[in-house]
Amino acid sequence: MIDKIIEYDKQLFLFLNNLGSPNWDFLWLVITDELTFVPLYAILLFLLYKKFGVKALLLFIVIVAVMITFTDQMTNVFKRGFERPRPCRAEGVMEYTRFIAQRCGLYGFFSGHASNSMAAAVFAGLLLKPYYKNLLIVLLLWSLIVAYSRIYVGVHYPLDIVCGLTFGAITGFVFYKVSVYVIRRYVGDVRLDSEN
Repeated sequence: MIDKIIEYDKQLFLFLNNLGSPNWDFLWLVITDELTFVPLYAILLFLLYKKFGVKALLLFIVIVAVMITFTDQMTNVFKRGFERPRPCRAEGVMEYTRFIAQRCGLYGFFSGHASNSMAAAVFAGLLLKPYYKNLLIVLLLWSLIVAYSRIYVGVHYPLDIVCGLTFGAITGFVFYKVSVYVIRRYVGDVRLDSEN
């Protein structure tokens, strides 16, 4: 059963990866670059500051730093634990892959890009949902696009992406709940969820 899933995963990867075209490569390389979305993070921090104030913002920054560190470290634990070669390193797959990324790491299960972007999307989207109703949807869409870019550039299988997105969503939700508790305890009664 597992072997069948892995085989389907490889086939789906090759199908999606080979949909790419040199005309679009530059765009997807920009999307997959971790520095591309620094302005988005800055905007989200500004919105958090605007709605919750300086004290809450400082607490959010600490919580986000812990969340991203946790997500990164758990991603590394899974990668070392499963040791699943990335498609750009797997015999029988790499020969048919459109590999355009700048580098190809050793192991790919699961995707750090997918988990980090989804954790950030869920965390910030839920915090700001009472004020910006559609922001969560926009951030989730952004996370999915970032995640897909990893297939496009040839470094992750779809299963790496799905598991990364799932782990990121759970992590983002848990840290959102932690932040609600911490902010209410140390900042006061502020509007942090849609029930208020």
